[in-house]
Amino acid sequence: MHRRQLLSFAAASLAGCAVQAPTPTPLAPPAPLLTGQVLGRIAFGACINQKLAQPIWDTVLADRPDLFIFGGDNVYASQQPWSRDRLLEAYATEAAVPGFARLRERIPHMAIWDDHDYGLNDGGAEFAFKHESKSAFLDFWRIPAADPRRSRDGLYHAQIFGPPGRQVQVILLDARWFRSPLKRTDERDKPGKERYLPDTDPAKTMLGQAQWQWLEAQLRQPAQLRLIVSGVQVITRGHGWECWGNFPLEQQRLYRLIASTRAQGLVFLSGDRHFGALYRQAGDTPYPFYELTSSGITHPWTDAAEAGPNRLGELFTKHHYGVVDIDWNAPSLLLAIKDIAGQVQRSRRIPLSELEIKT
Repeated sequence: MHRRQLLSFAAASLAGCAVQAPTPTPLAPPAPLLTGQVLGRIAFGACINQKLAQPIWDTVLADRPDLFIFGGDNVYASQQPWSRDRLLEAYATEAAVPGFARLRERIPHMAIWDDHDYGLNDGGAEFAFKHESKSAFLDFWRIPAADPRRSRDGLYHAQIFGPPGRQVQVILLDARWFRSPLKRTDERDKPGKERYLPDTDPAKTMLGQAQWQWLEAQLRQPAQLRLIVSGVQVITRGHGWECWGNFPLEQQRLYRLIASTRAQGLVFLSGDRHFGALYRQAGDTPYPFYELTSSGITHPWTDAAEAGPNRLGELFTKHHYGVVDIDWNAPSLLLAIKDIAGQVQRSRRIPLSELEIKT
């Protein structure tokens, strides 16, 4: 997300909402991930500036999700030149936010990064300090010493919850560590070409070969519902900001992989854009793909506007979080965007039978 946009977000932030840097204090143990639990409600959010007020955590806690997914930009520490001390200070400030601390203590959660907690605005594989940033991420989120993320490049990770017949697979993609450089626009700020252009260079990658191989293995695991979490948007069209569409060949590779592995029940979750929105893509996919973008925990982009040819309804440009509600009896799921009062502002109900490969 570009700095010019961040300036416009300031008008939407609450007055006098700066959070002072805390004195480090011991943290309560995080809520454990209970992989055998049947998930009924999953909450999701992104774009959390540690210096801004965060009253929405009380709303999320009252909604009682079984799992919360932090979708990236979980703190902001991407100023250049990059500083490890600044990143650690950002994490310490966020840890001291009372609502965030309560959620991390009470609600099982998973997390992946995006550019601002990675350390470079719109950054990819070229970021020189990604190893230092990764170490801070792993420690802040208390990733166990034996976890594979501590011994391999990147932060990609997956987990399956629930018993057979009611399994939910959460796949966290790392769209930063391996990602090739983006092709810059030739008409800055023009609608549809705001910052980047599609790049069809076959040598360029979103995920890197190791992560692609890992993803294929994950998609072959049994699950009735799969949530693929990407910091940047996956299926969206009509804008020139960061997204999988920056590399159309990689986007199509993802679609083909889902088809070849016959991975059914798949929905995308994304952040980055500082607004909430729902999308549906069909025709070049093995079944209709849906995406829930939720990225307005602290500073939504209040005057956001773009074409959105495969968007369902209008953008939601106020503080919000995303929710995936699962009805195992129907069976179906509800994708929803909820505001700071917990009211549904955008939604789409999807029968799981729609997310099946028919042939």
